[in-house]
Amino acid sequence: MPLITVIHGDGIGMEVIPAAVEVLQALHLPLTFQTAEAGFSTFERVKNALPRETLALCEASDAILFGATQSPMIKVGGYQSPILSLRRYFDLFCNLRPAQGNGLDVLIVRENTEGMYSRRERVEHGGNTTIAERVITAKASERIARAACEWAMKRRQKLTVVHKANVLNETCGLFRDRALAIAADYFDLTVDEGLIDSTAMHLAQDALNGDGSRYDVIVTTNLFGDILSDLVAGLTGGLGIAPSANIGANGHGVFEPVHGSAPDIAGQGIADPRAAILTAAMLLDELGYSAQADRVRAATRETAHTGSTPKTTEAIIERISQTAS
Repeated sequence: MPLITVIHGDGIGMEVIPAAVEVLQALHLPLTFQTAEAGFSTFERVKNALPRETLALCEASDAILFGATQSPMIKVGGYQSPILSLRRYFDLFCNLRPAQGNGLDVLIVRENTEGMYSRRERVEHGGNTTIAERVITAKASERIARAACEWAMKRRQKLTVVHKANVLNETCGLFRDRALAIAADYFDLTVDEGLIDSTAMHLAQDALNGDGSRYDVIVTTNLFGDILSDLVAGLTGGLGIAPSANIGANGHGVFEPVHGSAPDIAGQGIADPRAAILTAAMLLDELGYSAQADRVRAATRETAHTGSTPKTTEAIIERISQTAS
C-alpha cells in the first residue's frame, strides 16, 4: 500500500494541500497518508526548515506531496529552502512542469540540481561586487536529456533543447551538445533547438494565435526552466492551475504546485486548490494510477475556481464521482 508523506508548508499550502488529499481520498485507492512539517514557520519554531524527523518520514514514503513554503527575500542566518534541500537530498534531478491551454500543450523538463541554483556565490571588493557561478556538468545534462526524450516518446514525439549557447559558450554549449547527442539515439523523435529568449517569444505568440504545434517537450537548464515554466503557466491560465513534479532515480518523488505561499490571502479560504489537485494527479501517475490521474485532471480542468477553496474542491470531487458511475 503506497505511503504518501504530506507536507502542508506555509501560507495557502495549509489550505490547498489538504484539498488535494481530500481529492485523493475520494478515489478510494489503497493509499495511506502521514503528515510532516517543513517551511519557514517550522524554521521560526525549531530553527530548521526541514527537520530530521521530516526527512526520515520522507525516506520511508513512496511519494511526497509538498505545499508551498515561504522563503524570505533577505538572507536569514541558518535558513535553507526545504524544497531545494529535498531536491538535493533525494537527487531529484528532473522537474516536470506541464501546461495546457490557449492552444498550448507543453511539458517543461527542467534540470533540477545545478546551473545558477548551485548556490556558488561570493562577495568581493568590500561588498561592491557579487559573483555567482553557473555549474553545468555532462552527467546532469545527459540524464535530464534522456528523461526528456522518454517523456517526448510518450507524447507527440517532439523535443526542443533550449539554451543560450550563442552567448554562454561553455556552460550552455556543454548542455546543448550533450542533450542533442542523447536525443540522437531516439530515432523516432523530431528534435530541434532554440534560444531561451526566442523560445519565450514564440511561446507567447503561439498562445496568442491558439497554435500549439511548435512545441511539445522542452528540455532546458535550471534557471531557464524555472522562468519558462512560469511563462507557460501564465499563458495557459495562471499559477493557480500549474502543477509540478520532482523526480529522481531512486524512487522518491516530491510533488508540489508551482505557486508560492501567497501570504496575502492565506487563511481566508479563497486560494485556488486546482494546482495542488493537478499536482496530486501527477503523483498518481508516478504511483501507477494513470486512469485515476486522468479522471482527476479532467474534473479539475472542467471546474472553474469558485473563489472558495472548499467549494471548488467539493465541485471537483463531485465531477470525479460522476465519471465513476
